[in-house]
Amino acid sequence: MFAQIKTLVVEEGYAGKMVEKFSTPGIIEEQPGFLDLTVLQKKKRKGNEEILVLIRWESEEAWKAWETSEVHLAGHRENRGKPKPEFIIEGSQDVYHVIGQKEYRALTK
Repeated sequence: MFAQIKTLVVEEGYAGKMVEKFSTPGIIEEQPGFLDLTVLQKKKRKGNEEILVLIRWESEEAWKAWETSEVHLAGHRENRGKPKPEFIIEGSQDVYHVIGQKEYRALTK
């Protein structure tokens, strides 16, 4: 399994806009090898807000296929030259190989 994590820091009061953007249905759900996408909002505090977008893929190859797909690149070309929203303070992306995982196990008596 392979994971992509996007981290976005936005001005206070704008986290909902980013949660909405990443939570609405999109074309990524149709990409072969896509497993799921989870949007996390850091527990509310005063000041800037942090959003994490965790996207899990069956493999690094599936992720690379998405990153280089015409439909994905077309979306980026569409936004080329447009300024990012002013409320986004910073953003980053990292990718990881999943090397361990645990799942819920019911207690047996």
